[in-house]
Parts: sequence; structure tokens; C-alpha cells
Amino acid sequence: MKSWKITTLFAVVAIMLASACTKRFDEINKNPFDFTEEELRADYRLMGEPLSQAQLNLLIYNDPPTAQLQQNLNADVFSGYMMAPTPFEGNINNTNYGLLYYWNNKPWQVTYSNVMKTCDFAQTKAKDHYSDFYAWAQIIKVEAMHRISDIYGPVIYTHYGQLNNEMGIDYDSQQQAYYAFFKDLKEAIDTLTHFINTGATQRFAAFDLVYKGDYTQWVKFANTLRLRLAIRISGVDPQKAREEGEAALSHPLGLLTIPADNFYVNISPVTHPLNIMCYTWADLRMSAPMESILTGYKDPRLSHYFVPTDDGVNVYHGIRNGIRISAKEEYSGFSPLVKFDSRILFMTAAEAWFLKAEAAVYGWKGAGDAATNYATGISTSFNQYNITNVDAYMNNDTDKPRPYIDPQNGDNNVPAGDPHLSTITIKWKEGAPVAEKLEKIITQKWIAMFPEGQEAWSEFRRTGYPKLFPVVINNSGNTISTEKMIRRLPMPQIEQVTNPKALARAITTLKGLDNGGTPLWWDLR
Repeated sequence: MKSWKITTLFAVVAIMLASACTKRFDEINKNPFDFTEEELRADYRLMGEPLSQAQLNLLIYNDPPTAQLQQNLNADVFSGYMMAPTPFEGNINNTNYGLLYYWNNKPWQVTYSNVMKTCDFAQTKAKDHYSDFYAWAQIIKVEAMHRISDIYGPVIYTHYGQLNNEMGIDYDSQQQAYYAFFKDLKEAIDTLTHFINTGATQRFAAFDLVYKGDYTQWVKFANTLRLRLAIRISGVDPQKAREEGEAALSHPLGLLTIPADNFYVNISPVTHPLNIMCYTWADLRMSAPMESILTGYKDPRLSHYFVPTDDGVNVYHGIRNGIRISAKEEYSGFSPLVKFDSRILFMTAAEAWFLKAEAAVYGWKGAGDAATNYATGISTSFNQYNITNVDAYMNNDTDKPRPYIDPQNGDNNVPAGDPHLSTITIKWKEGAPVAEKLEKIITQKWIAMFPEGQEAWSEFRRTGYPKLFPVVINNSGNTISTEKMIRRLPMPQIEQVTNPKALARAITTLKGLDNGGTPLWWDLR
């Protein structure tokens, strides 16, 4: 009996304690080092920290193998900037159009998981009371997602997070996506301009890895991004392009203008992923077009981009894309890239001047004079590297890109007179045909944007400039034209598994089959 009473007493006490604990569950189980949502809002961390991560993952900063697949073994190579001496996958890989689906998923996966997701979270938290953070997220999101659209075409943008159990998550066609990009940029520019004009507190500083919380700089970047996208669609949608371009050009805060305005994401203390690819793995070297153009023009930026080979202090060699490589040792002695600091470049002020130069050729209001913009673009790029002899360079009407000689294999040579070797000089000629002016503008823009291969590849596809060398070996199975070169990456295979019905609808918005030879909406070549 006594034992039964004791047991009963313990049971009652346990129930009472449990009840008391249940009433105070949140308080008792709270981690003393956690922050409530209210506390996070107070110092803006609820929105700011995700946007810091979004900036860091525009090119994934702390995972070089993923960064190599996110951009280097597609856009950086396709743009004519770089080439791998490594015969990946038995020398059947992206560099010779043997496209590998498990490589080509990466740009999509990284951007949606690490940028789109965090921007969406920040916007959800910021929507009602923190319009400046909401606008900031819009700009970062457009910067990330136009790159993805320019890789694949259709993207999940305006329907992001809107799952229909029957039909999946719908895509925007590339045209729809671009129109949404313009809308978001306009809203963001208007919001941040209002903050600036009213003298409101600028609250980004603790989280901004690019401009240290300067709203004016973000508006300049957004205006320049708007102009970039307007120029991108100028061939396929000239009315919309002019409307958006002239809006960017007329904005009172202007565009990026000097090297201090360049859009760099500071990933310090982490090293630049290109340094790992080039020096730790020896997977990256100068490209043949870079050798041809920079040495042909006697361009003083050459030594700021690449390191000479062991053959001599002024000897530079680049590797041609899509060649037969038996072993890495064949070409690993060619010119490596310079070592970069802990900043990843996504836009230069020089690009803004070249965008204005092209807009001026088209007669857009507010673009100014094409010749002046072209010259300022070159001088701004020179200033970025503290190079002073810009006048002699700009007045050079003699030097042209050099024929390419592969010292390892003459089958890869591009001799004088080859139609893939440009004959364009540097000096601007006001009476020249529009095509010649465009080639000069884009060639100089291509040089100035290095090492940002994604934008360089997009501009090459849009314009055909600068002239690049076609692959020697084409492993595409006739899906990609050797002469027209690769136009896009196929839609990521992960979407075929997780979102098949929506993907099938998205593919119908393409100009052809879902392969690397089908041009994007804005690509008229």
C-alpha cells in the first residue's frame, strides 16, 4: 500500500511538472544565444544577412570545384577568355561541345539555391516596412537571374515559389523574364532614389560587400544593368530596348563612370576561385583569342591579365578551344592568369562607356557622342590598371589581331587571312560603317570586361564580336554548329526530374530543340 501511494505521488508531481514545463516551453527551451525575429529586424540582420550571402554566391565564393562548373567550364571558355589544358572526361567535355549534363546543372543549382532563395526570403521579411532592403534584393536578383537566363533561356522568375501540384512551377520565357527584370530594376531604382532624395537613413553598410552601403552606387549600378539589358535586346525588341535604355541614360544619378564604381564582390579572406583553378589545379590558361588580340594590339593590359610562359619574359601563349589534348602536360606550360585579389568582378565602369557608345550609334537620347564614349571606355579600362599611355593606343590604326600559332600542334593554327581572324584596328573612324563601329566597340568592351566571361560570352553571341576561333574538334553530335559556335546550355537535367511538365512547356518557347545549338530570344545570329 505504501509503495502504491509513493508511486502515485511521483506520477502526480511528474504530471504537474510536465504541465508547468509545457506552459513555459518556449521560454525554457530558448537558446540564450539565439535572436528573435524582432531582434533581428532591429539591426536589419533578418534581411541583410541573406543578401550578403546572395552577393557572395553570384559566383560561389567558397567552393572552387562548384565555381569551376558554375561559370569557368562554360562561359569563361565559350567567351574566348580562357581554356583548360586538362583533357577532362577523356577530352570529351564542354570545351569541345561534348556537353556534360552534370556540369551544366551547376549554374542553375547554385543560383536558385544560394541567390534566388535568399533574395526571396529577404524580400518576404522586408516587404511591408523595409522597402530599401526589398529594392536591394530586386537588384541582386536581376543581376543573378539575367545571367541564368543568358545561359539557358527560359527561367523560373515571376512564378518562383508558386507550386502547382499538377503542373509544377511555371517558367517565364526569356522575353517575359527580361520584361520582369526591367520592371524590378525600375521599381528598385525609384525606391532607392527616393531614399537618397529624402535623406533617409541608409541601412546597408553592415551587409553590403560591394559598395559598403552607398545607395547612390547601387542606383548607378542598377541604371547600368538596365542599360546592359536594353542593349542586349536591341536587335530583337528595338522599341522596348530604346525605352529602357533611354530611361537608364536619363536618370539623374547616372551610370558607373570611373574604376572606383566597378561592381566587385569582396570575398575576403577567401581567395578568388580562379586562383585555385589556375595555380592549385593547373586547370586554367590563357585562350588563343586572348593571345591573338592582346599581342596583336600590343595591349599594355596583357601583363595585367596573364603571366608569361617559361619561354621568356614577354612570351605569351594561349590554348585554342576544342583541340585534341592527350595529357595536361602538353599545354600546362602556357600562360596562366595573373593572381586575383579577394574580389570577384561582375561589371566595370568601362563597360558602361561602351554601352553608351553603342547606344549613341543607335541614336538613343542621352547617350552622347559615340567616339567620345568609345575613347572614355578605353581610358577608363586603362585607369583601372594605372596604365598611362592611352592616347598612343587609341590612335593606333595599324596593329591588328595576330595570327595564332600553336607551338605544340600546327593543326590548331589560325594563319593570316583566315576569316576567323579579325582585321579591325583600334582607332575610331567616324565615317566607318555601323558594323565596323560595332566591332570596335565590342572588341574593346570584351578586353575591358576580363575576367567576367559570362557577360563576354553573351555579347559575343549577340554581336559575333570579337571574332573568335571555332573549335577544332566538335563533339556535339551535329547539334552545335562549328561555325556559329555554342549558343546556350541545355535546360538542367535536374528540372526534368523535379519539374517535368513546366519544363516541357518552357522548351516550347525556345527557337528550336533544347540543345547547345539553339539561339536565345535576343540572339539573332
